[in-house]
Amino acid sequence: MAIATSLVAMNIMLAVHEKKTTSLDLYRPLRHYIAATFSERDAQNCDDDLLSVQEMRSELEKPVAESSLDSRRDLLLSYYKSLSLIEPRFTISFSFTWYDAFRSSKKCNVASIHVEKAAILFNLGAIYSQIALAADRTTANGLKTACNAFQTAAGAFAYLKENVAGKATAAGATVDLSPECAGMLERLMLAQAQECFFEKVIADGKPAGLCSKVARQVGLYYEEAFALLSAPPLSQHFDKTWVAHVQLKAAQFYGEALYRHSLELHEKEEIAEEIARLKIGLAALADTKKISKGVAAPLLDSVSKLEASMKSNLERATKENDRVYLMRVPPADKLSSLPGASLVKPSSMVELLDASKERMFSGLVPDGSMKALSKYTEMVDEIIRTQAEKLQQASEITRIRLKEMDLPDSILSLEGNTTLPLDLKEDVEAVQISGGPAGLESELQQLRDLRRVNQELLVQTEEMLQKEATEDTQFRTQFGTRWSRPQSSTLTKNLQDRLNKFAANIKQAADSDARIERAVGDNAPLMSILDRRPIEAALPSIARPMMSLDGNEDAIVGALKQSLRQLEALGAQRAGLEDMLKDMKRKDDILPKLMAGVGSHDDLFKKEISKYDQICEEIAQNIEAQEQLLMQIQAQNDQFSSVFNLEDHKVAREKCYKQISAAIAKYREIKENINEGLKFYVTLQDAINNIKQQCSDFVMTRNIQCREMIEEVQRQIAGFNFSDSKPASTYNKYPTQAPAPTPSPPNLHRTSPSPPPQVDPQSTSVPSLPSQPTPPPYHLPTGPNPNPNYNTNPNPNYNPNPNYNPNSNYNPNPRPGYSQPYYPPYSTGPQTPYQQSYHPPTGPYQQPQNPINRDYGQPAYPGWRGPYYNSHQHQQQQAYPPPPYEMQQNFPPPNQGSYYRPQ
Repeated sequence: MAIATSLVAMNIMLAVHEKKTTSLDLYRPLRHYIAATFSERDAQNCDDDLLSVQEMRSELEKPVAESSLDSRRDLLLSYYKSLSLIEPRFTISFSFTWYDAFRSSKKCNVASIHVEKAAILFNLGAIYSQIALAADRTTANGLKTACNAFQTAAGAFAYLKENVAGKATAAGATVDLSPECAGMLERLMLAQAQECFFEKVIADGKPAGLCSKVARQVGLYYEEAFALLSAPPLSQHFDKTWVAHVQLKAAQFYGEALYRHSLELHEKEEIAEEIARLKIGLAALADTKKISKGVAAPLLDSVSKLEASMKSNLERATKENDRVYLMRVPPADKLSSLPGASLVKPSSMVELLDASKERMFSGLVPDGSMKALSKYTEMVDEIIRTQAEKLQQASEITRIRLKEMDLPDSILSLEGNTTLPLDLKEDVEAVQISGGPAGLESELQQLRDLRRVNQELLVQTEEMLQKEATEDTQFRTQFGTRWSRPQSSTLTKNLQDRLNKFAANIKQAADSDARIERAVGDNAPLMSILDRRPIEAALPSIARPMMSLDGNEDAIVGALKQSLRQLEALGAQRAGLEDMLKDMKRKDDILPKLMAGVGSHDDLFKKEISKYDQICEEIAQNIEAQEQLLMQIQAQNDQFSSVFNLEDHKVAREKCYKQISAAIAKYREIKENINEGLKFYVTLQDAINNIKQQCSDFVMTRNIQCREMIEEVQRQIAGFNFSDSKPASTYNKYPTQAPAPTPSPPNLHRTSPSPPPQVDPQSTSVPSLPSQPTPPPYHLPTGPNPNPNYNTNPNPNYNPNPNYNPNSNYNPNPRPGYSQPYYPPYSTGPQTPYQQSYHPPTGPYQQPQNPINRDYGQPAYPGWRGPYYNSHQHQQQQAYPPPPYEMQQNFPPPNQGSYYRPQ
């Protein structure tokens, strides 16, 4: 049995032994043939080449040693090239004897050089397989060498199958040289090359998913080899150990693929499919091991280890599924097949076996025959090129002449089948797909709706600020100097400026919208043509004459249409003639006749070229018939044009084309302006929503401070004033103007605070406070309390958030990433005992650890960094850097190229 094994990384691979032959004298018969066919001088000139061929053949008859595999490979390549040079030059009259590589008792003795070439190709593939098997696959270089050698062996067997095996089998070669055997060996070598890649990905620690795909492809190659081994003529030719080895390998790598895939499934916690895959793999291994008799023990050990690993993983997965996942294990027929990833292919043998650069036997006449063949090929190419140019020129002349006569468009127009130019038709279809002029009204309504929404949002925001300013004025009038916080107008100047800018933008945009609507109305008659469906209905058609003198209009049209059909038939005939020329050239092979050496080359060329005469004559007849027909069509078209007044029709048609083009241009202009307006309003709406949220934050803060100030006034009136050392009012720290507020993200849901109590401006009494949660806590200074009348409210159930509702979704710091809504500069006056450093609470609604005195310049609720801080406090509060004052607008400013630009 021609099989060799090697144990590398617990993987057994196969190599093929060379075919054996008997001694053969090539020198004498070949030299005698040269002397008899050509001349003795030619025979003497070829002596060196003949001796070289004989020496190579004698070396091939000797057994190969493992240490000289590379030399054997080079010898086989050189000898095969020599056979390629001998084949077209000599007639073989002696027999080649070769024994079957897998059954040494069988041999063939055939006088056919195809058998010799097939045997050499077989041995070349066998040597490459032995080179691969001899490589040390435990190293990276050895693994690469083995993989490349297996792919080259596959290429040798593939070349044998496709080019030589059929001829050798027809000549009576043994089964090992049949196309079926060569195909089986090709699959086997590819399987082992892919197996080398599998060893590499395992050694490199690649992901289980990739390992599964590589292993699956190994199994597929082995399955293909096993299928060929199980079919005639190989089913009764190979030893059973070959069949068992390939079958077990196929099952092993199928199980390996399932095992690697199950590892990936376990990582994804797809336990049910993992269990199903492992069961399938174990069943396949068990079934194959029962019939794998005579397989090498290391291979069985490798399969057994794989089986043990799969059983262990199956037990683990089953326990996890029973205890944790409780998934239903899918049946095998419901699972998808595992994908493979082929990383190998047969190496191309064309360059290795190319003998065109070899000079052996170059002095013989057949070398001149190749030159003669080249000359003949040039002659054929010239004929093909000339005739193809004539055909293409005739088709181009037809196209130009018909366009000049406006055919067949004028005939189609008469029948009501008018057409637009292709580019214009595509533009119209694009307009109609986008809605056409009829759809502009709905888009204008979108502009109106968006403008109205922006106006309403702007009004709501302005009303919010106005309401807060009105309430502040009422309290300031009621309490006089006691109401010492800054006026709303000084704090909202930046906000009001921005709102005014937005209002101006909306007004400017409204003017632009009006211009767009006027443009739509003014150009509606022009653009209405684009709503015609089909658009060809808008084109003018050729009308029959109102009066007819002889009533022969139908005859004129019929004759012209008949001539056009004949012209179309001639065009189809030209296309067929061109294809026929190419087909004749592809099949034209006179090499066998040249090598036969019958008659002179010129006589042979003249005879072979004559087979193109008929098709050349047909091409000439076609072109002549077309010229006559075009002259006839010209005369008929002149008569047709005169009867049906085609000149007026052409003018009307061109005018319609221009109208359609102008309508398309105007539609695109208006459409672009509308889209620009829609984009403007959407962007502006986001900006207004943003500032509306900032105004809401400002009003909330002012309302909280209002309640605290009212509470302070109540305590002063009730006799719970602070000590005399404290200034009469703590609101002198407020800045006279608030900076630009920090941007706030839109669509932020926030619980609005309760409005401040309403006060009668004519009354001098302090209004009663509404029922509300206790004000937020503030850090008291350590040591004695400087204000003994101040109540720190040690109640453990104290709620630090005045707006907290346990049933609401309120979040005291609703926007992570945004420190606080406002951060104006601090005042620079001397600090009072109540202007202590503010420490934010450590968690939501938690009592601070180091309380200080309450002061109205402090934050209104936990998480709020109020706008009334002095500069000294800001320097101490390094953990809270102020946000930027200037907010970048989210909408693009008008530009000179914009339709929405200042007027």
